[in-house]
Amino acid sequence: MRYHHIKKAEFISRPNRFIAKVLIDGKEEAVHVKNTGRCRELLTDGCTVYLEESDNPNRKTRYDLIAAEKVRSGAPPLLVNMDSQIPNAAAEEWLKKGRLFSEQAVIRREYTYGASRFDFRIEDRGKVSFLEVKGVTLENDGIVSFPDAPTERGVKHIHELIRAKSEGFGAYILFVIQMKEVTEFRPNDATHKEFGDALREAEKAGVRLLAYDCIVTPDSMTIDRPVSIRTEYCL
Repeated sequence: MRYHHIKKAEFISRPNRFIAKVLIDGKEEAVHVKNTGRCRELLTDGCTVYLEESDNPNRKTRYDLIAAEKVRSGAPPLLVNMDSQIPNAAAEEWLKKGRLFSEQAVIRREYTYGASRFDFRIEDRGKVSFLEVKGVTLENDGIVSFPDAPTERGVKHIHELIRAKSEGFGAYILFVIQMKEVTEFRPNDATHKEFGDALREAEKAGVRLLAYDCIVTPDSMTIDRPVSIRTEYCL
């Protein structure tokens, strides 16, 4: 997945979930944040961020904030993509390359099943599968976790996947880790234990859990390598 018209800026503040104030070429400007999560560990005072300039002249904000250089003690900054829309686009590219199913698989986006709308419906060799994508931006000493805020919607999706699996469909959850330099994925029980419990239930029910890191640049993100998953309860 590639962006266009990227600008480098300095983060100043985040007045609300949707807006950040940044310094671009010495001028303060309000920009749209493409992630409604907390992201407090990413958007710190004075950190470097990357913006995509919109080609829509009627927008209230000229730029979207898509990535940040996470400040780390004793290590260089870690570039993290924080655009909540890009994981699905990156996953579609990845799927179409035959990374999980065959290259002949029929892939559909945004498919309704039961009370949920899954990110993907895949039909491959006569088998129908559903796949839900979760973008991951929360990292601590190489361990990443999800979610960074309670997500009842996420719990609902997991329960629907469990039901789909019991009815004979394939069922997958893909955690797209929007950075490199990670060693392990864990559910964030400290923030939302209900999500972690649902994930553990899904694993026992045969829902396949996948986690992959990404090659991230200021203007692109590509799914790359698998990351080990540890689901047991831990705080």
